[in-house]
Amino acid sequence: MQSYTLHPVDRWREKQHDTLSDTIAEETPIAFFYNGSPYVVMLATPQDLADFALGFSLSERIIYQAEELKDLYLLPQTDGIEIHVEIPQARYAELTDKQRNLTANTSCGLCGTKTLLQVIRHPAPIGIGCTITDTNLQIALNQLKQHQPLNLLTGAIHAAAWVSVTGDILLLKEDVGRHNALDKLIGAIIKNQIDINQGFLLITSRASYEMVQKAAMVGMSIIVAISAPTALAVRLAEESQITLIGFARGTNHIIYTHAQRLIHTTTEENYANG
Repeated sequence: MQSYTLHPVDRWREKQHDTLSDTIAEETPIAFFYNGSPYVVMLATPQDLADFALGFSLSERIIYQAEELKDLYLLPQTDGIEIHVEIPQARYAELTDKQRNLTANTSCGLCGTKTLLQVIRHPAPIGIGCTITDTNLQIALNQLKQHQPLNLLTGAIHAAAWVSVTGDILLLKEDVGRHNALDKLIGAIIKNQIDINQGFLLITSRASYEMVQKAAMVGMSIIVAISAPTALAVRLAEESQITLIGFARGTNHIIYTHAQRLIHTTTEENYANG
């Protein structure tokens, strides 16, 4: 299924009228089935769905290791796509205990959870992790737009990127839902066996609690967001020992937690020159 469609529109710009085709992002119901049983329906961009399934299964602790995803196939339907995933019986038994079986929209990362214990999880603290410089962070920010082809077409897409410590964007996934983009990225990182201790997460959305939680679940030590974090996200990042950076635009950023992982070379140079 294509990730965008063309639609005729009337455009007004500077009081000038045009009739043309606009490129619009697709938003498709994606139904997850585990061992033949329906679990949840997400609204998502219909691309990179195998990565989505692996990343979602890991970040939601449905499976604990990638090898526990035994089989996966896609089943297109008239109104959406079914993702059928086979997991070990022990994991499936755990899954039935926290069954959601509800629809989640593109802006909802916790929809369908039934109890506070399911919502507020406490991942293990991150280890030492990596360090980066502000210069290499700026390199990544400068590259970001050119790695988002679907957003350039539609203007409606979130992105989650995996960036090396030198500032190179190694992987980037796009989706109408920010959580979906991150799950797709997590799946691609694990599939490609990329060392999660040698890079950082860059997201084009706000840093909400569930984004920090998903990153913590797989051991990411640095999260950089273009927009703001929420207070709950900051508390989780502090507890999980994650470096959380917000409002990262150009040469500007704000560090909310564990600032030791971001080295400000320009400040050091100015201090040395002073």
